[in-house]
Amino acid sequence: MTTSKFSVNFIRSDFPNLHIKVRGQPLTYLDNAATTLKPQVVIDTVNCHYSEGVSNIHRGVHYLSERATDAYEQSREKIRAFINAKSVKEIVFTRGTTESINLAAASYGRHFLKSGDEILISGMEHHSNIVPWQMLCEEKGCILKVIPLNQQGELEKGAFEKLLSDKTKIVSVVHISNSLGTINPIQNIIHKAHAKGAVVLVDAAQSISNDRINVQDLDCDFLAFSGHKLFGPTGTGVLYAKEALLEKMPPYQGGGDMISSVTFEETTYNQLPYKFEAGTPHIAGVIGLGAAIDYLNALDRQGAKKHKEDLLAYGTQKLLEIPGLILIGTAAKKAPVLSFTLPHIHPHDLGTLVDQEGVAIRTGHHCTQPVMRFFKIAATARASLAFYNTREDIDRLVAAVINAQKVFK
Repeated sequence: MTTSKFSVNFIRSDFPNLHIKVRGQPLTYLDNAATTLKPQVVIDTVNCHYSEGVSNIHRGVHYLSERATDAYEQSREKIRAFINAKSVKEIVFTRGTTESINLAAASYGRHFLKSGDEILISGMEHHSNIVPWQMLCEEKGCILKVIPLNQQGELEKGAFEKLLSDKTKIVSVVHISNSLGTINPIQNIIHKAHAKGAVVLVDAAQSISNDRINVQDLDCDFLAFSGHKLFGPTGTGVLYAKEALLEKMPPYQGGGDMISSVTFEETTYNQLPYKFEAGTPHIAGVIGLGAAIDYLNALDRQGAKKHKEDLLAYGTQKLLEIPGLILIGTAAKKAPVLSFTLPHIHPHDLGTLVDQEGVAIRTGHHCTQPVMRFFKIAATARASLAFYNTREDIDRLVAAVINAQKVFK
């Protein structure tokens, strides 16, 4: 876990799932955009909490409660440092990216937006960055506008600037597309949106594990991500928001821990960030997420990034050698996501056949149905890569796809 130089073979030994067999074959796991595998240290940390330290947090004065609270809040500080937020007050724990976006839309949007205000998103958004804004528009009479795509799966040049106006109050854009792999020019988007007085939410579900994110350098107002795509437990997530915004926003939910005092006549709310964290959270998950952060901090992140760039180039080359295969998403700046279609083979059938050879890929619309409609397809097969993947994994995928073609011939 503590190597100064990246070694994929060394890294792979940290992930027990990589050593199982699927249908008698060694597992080739290429579904990292959906969820990443967990290193043993994360599994051990969660197990340790449940077996030796289980307790509720923030409320108890006994040893186990104090210990769990310390571990939980240490994770908050680890995440603050990981994304370089100014204060732990800016780190709100949620169940994942979806809840983080819903929190921002429900709390900030309902409080600050009015009829006629405009919300700007892109044509490559995940459903979780579309539906909450549609719900807000329906409730408040706001207008949702969409930045169109080009055939490479990039934002259409100049379209964002044309749509941006003095009426734009929120810009909510994905950093890296989960179905195309496109890396959006997020810093430029933030700069231009701020010049019009709009706040910006960044969906970092895919980008949080792809490269280092510095929220102060980006100057984003909100940033949302999930723990399970960052080699941590499921059911954990983060909404980063600037402290000044969180201070003005009303609570998202009511209940325990988000209050300072309650009477039947009046309730006063807790300080940040607890004002937005009602009820008992996923304590073990957040502690496990802290262990995942420790793991990544001990990793040669630059070496891991170069390794993924090599895998993307190699995978692109090898897949395009397959007769009839069409890549969906060919942006100049891409993360290691390879979505594709094959003539006469539905992606679901392809996914089932390659699974028979131990290869795990994702098939479907990937919660980006507008993207599928834009490319006039129903679904794609998607191979998404992490730093523990290898060229051999790609070779096994290619061989499995070719064998699937033989079946359909």
